[in-house]
Amino acid sequence: MVSLGFVLAALLQNGRQLVQYRPDTQGLCWLALGVGLSLLSLVVNGLSWAVILRWLGLRPQLEPLVRLYLATNMGKFLPGGVWHLASRVQALRQGHAALPNRTSTPLALMAVLLDPLLAAAAALALVPLGGLEHGIALLALVPLLALWPRWLNPLMQRLERQRARQLGLQEALAQDLAGSLRLRSYPWAPLLGQWGFVLMRFAGFACCVLAFDLQHALDWWRWLSAFPLAWTVGLVVPGAPGGLGVFESVLLLRLGSALPDPALLAVALGYRLVVTTADLLAGLMGYLDGGDGQGRPTST
Repeated sequence: MVSLGFVLAALLQNGRQLVQYRPDTQGLCWLALGVGLSLLSLVVNGLSWAVILRWLGLRPQLEPLVRLYLATNMGKFLPGGVWHLASRVQALRQGHAALPNRTSTPLALMAVLLDPLLAAAAALALVPLGGLEHGIALLALVPLLALWPRWLNPLMQRLERQRARQLGLQEALAQDLAGSLRLRSYPWAPLLGQWGFVLMRFAGFACCVLAFDLQHALDWWRWLSAFPLAWTVGLVVPGAPGGLGVFESVLLLRLGSALPDPALLAVALGYRLVVTTADLLAGLMGYLDGGDGQGRPTST
């Protein structure tokens, strides 16, 4: 609520100046392309999730798994911000066309929780590209170190217990400890997949920068540095559906000294429109295509 209030205050303060940043016909074309790239990024994210499942020893079928991912994606906009994860955990535990067999509760939780965790680590690793800032930006690389099994295993166990409490799966988790998996290697392949997703997400954001003709206001390395930081904070802050208000606030704080607030607000609001449209289209496509989590395993 604080971040949303911050954005609303900025809108009220800069409302008149914001009008001058209305996109022209070419700008609208850039925004439309941004929707397409953001939609494609969700497909890439679904494929990167498949890489995670394979790394965990599962054998997902790509097409139904991506459909499941897209169909459940809209759950992130519901209060609590965990219902997209809950739907995926349920699908893996109860059986879905994307997997030949049901998975244990611990394994299902790990498979679902690794996705945002690796995405956040991959995104933060891009922050130093905009400059080291006297070494402070190097702190963004610390999450990459936390992915070594020595630290990742206890972190995942803690996250599994936390999410199990939120989803009412404590008893199932306790009864199925035999299905627990101890990670033994660094997740190089899943991390590469998440970098592909984050960069594709940035491509949609870059279209918004181009739509408002701000590509020359800052070099692209600065944009590339600011975007993953704002996106990651929006991802991890609890109680902010889809990062609403949080992404915009961090972007304003990160780049406010380099660009006027109306310009940044135009880009941030344009991106919010682009990415929300893409999320809606992805969820609709996944649901209509039968990826709502009600599928059953196929025979092997």
